[in-house]
Amino acid sequence: MDLPRTRPELSAVAELLKPITWFPPMWAFACGAVASGQSLGEHWWLLALGRVLTGPLVCASSQAVNDWFDRHVDAINEPQRPIPSGRMPGRWGLGIAVLWSGLSLAWAVLMGPWGFAACALAVLLSWAYSAPPLRLKRNGWWGNAACALSYEGLAWITGTAVMLGGAWPGAGSLVLALLYSLGAHGIMTLNDFKSIEGDQRMGVASLPVQLGAPRAARTAVAVMVLPQLAVVLLLWAWGLPWHAAAVGVLVLAQGPLMRRFVHAPVEKALALSAFGVPLYVSGMMVSAFGLRQIQLMGVT
Repeated sequence: MDLPRTRPELSAVAELLKPITWFPPMWAFACGAVASGQSLGEHWWLLALGRVLTGPLVCASSQAVNDWFDRHVDAINEPQRPIPSGRMPGRWGLGIAVLWSGLSLAWAVLMGPWGFAACALAVLLSWAYSAPPLRLKRNGWWGNAACALSYEGLAWITGTAVMLGGAWPGAGSLVLALLYSLGAHGIMTLNDFKSIEGDQRMGVASLPVQLGAPRAARTAVAVMVLPQLAVVLLLWAWGLPWHAAAVGVLVLAQGPLMRRFVHAPVEKALALSAFGVPLYVSGMMVSAFGLRQIQLMGVT
């Protein structure tokens, strides 16, 4: 008879930290760095430090925190996950969540006061999102907002501020960061369609649970599209017609995926996430390069 597992295998730890989720905040940080107008070559080490912080540290710690406090829901929706499956025994999941949060804060010290403050806020949001008594994810409006702000807006603003030596980002960068954070709220909703049954049973009021799958799908699409259209108008107003056109084309390319998703939300949420989100984040980088062009031209 096999003895009960007392420690997790490295593969279970890696699965808990979900490397596939690290890309969005790393990308947003890079967008902020590009939008700063500073030389990426001269500040390569800040870019490297920031991408490690936002992805393998802060985002990974948030995944561990979420999996620990979601272990009962995952036992229904995804019993193969490391904690409910027993591959992450005892309180190892909680210990890794605490350890990774501490490592994130220690790493952020290397990035100066702004980097540390932004990291501390991101860590607080990750715990507030998943852990009681706040557990923001119990309501899809609040939970998705916290997650979207941390993954996109906060990471973007941090990238800009760090590259500027701690200076407050300009209005253009702040507005774009906010708009893409709003759109990311819809992206976060896509993740909730796979767990409707477990959320209903455990009292988690995700948007698909609150609104029903069809209405939640329409809401997610509207929340994704409208901020992107606002970005197109802003880029045009800032004298960047080619950047505006490029973002507009990327929005149009999301259209067929969104239409299929609205007609079959549960079945097509993964497809929109897999193929539509890359188009969304590509628009972020196009917008960042537009701001960079303005900075280099000395217009603002």
